Amino acid sequence: MDIGLILKIAGVGFIVSVLTQILSKNGRDDQANFVSLAGIIIVLFMLIGKIGELIDLIQGVFGIV
Repeated sequence: MDIGLILKIAGVGFIVSVLTQILSKNGRDDQANFVSLAGIIIVLFMLIGKIGELIDLIQGVFGIV
């Protein structure tokens, strides 16, 4: 796994956690939940390519075509 991808995911997590805390402190819990959900979706989109590579690797190891 690429270290750059890990750092990007950590950066998104940090930004999302800060924004969520700020919104929660200001009484905007609904928006804080949407920010958390958006962060999860962003990270999943970042991981889609790596998940595809993992599936290809598993198919190659077990000879599934």
